[in-house]
Amino acid sequence: MAKKTVWSDNRFWQRSAAWITGFASILLIWLTFDTIPQIKMGNDADLQNGVTKRVPGPTVINYKITYEMNTKRGHEIPVIGGMNAEGTSAFQEKEKFFGRDDWSQDEAMELLALGKLASQSKNCMNCHTLLGNGAYYAPDLTKAWLDPAWGPEGSMQSMTGKSTKEEAMAEFLQHPSQYPTHARMMPNLGITAAEAKGLVAFLKHMTSIDTNGFPRNFAKIQGAVHGK
Repeated sequence: MAKKTVWSDNRFWQRSAAWITGFASILLIWLTFDTIPQIKMGNDADLQNGVTKRVPGPTVINYKITYEMNTKRGHEIPVIGGMNAEGTSAFQEKEKFFGRDDWSQDEAMELLALGKLASQSKNCMNCHTLLGNGAYYAPDLTKAWLDPAWGPEGSMQSMTGKSTKEEAMAEFLQHPSQYPTHARMMPNLGITAAEAKGLVAFLKHMTSIDTNGFPRNFAKIQGAVHGK
């Protein structure tokens, strides 16, 4: 009778499976507790006190947001309210958003919630990518707020006849068929003025999220470094 090896022993594989499952479960629990603080949204007090959060509070829409190369990390990072000596956010420079730079936490949160719900109800991810999720038929929207096309010298601002980035974006979202951009035209989704305002706030807030340089080389590809 041939000698039975450990590799053909059912008990060995059962015990191995149990140990691996147990270890994976413990690792998953640890990663969950480690991740929750990383993805939890900050608040207005964090911004006021210069505390950098991976997901800033909703009142970040009151600040100027740019995308700068961080040599220490080796990729671009969101810089909120100007850059300090360490190459990170100074939380000093404000920027008017729909005519205001004093949106309260409740007001800003209401805008972001409306924008998020609108992005879901209009199925934006059927065509676009948001934070790595979605489709690649249309442009990635993770850092759309920094696209120079919406800036003061951009084609979209002049095409829509608006004087600010946020107004140009809101106008386009409401009437995309009036502003053809390329062969893959955005359909008219019936987005209301209120929904458009919320969507723009949602996009600006998403730009402020530290995504570890995703999408990679965005500034080099789109020319959007410094948010110009």
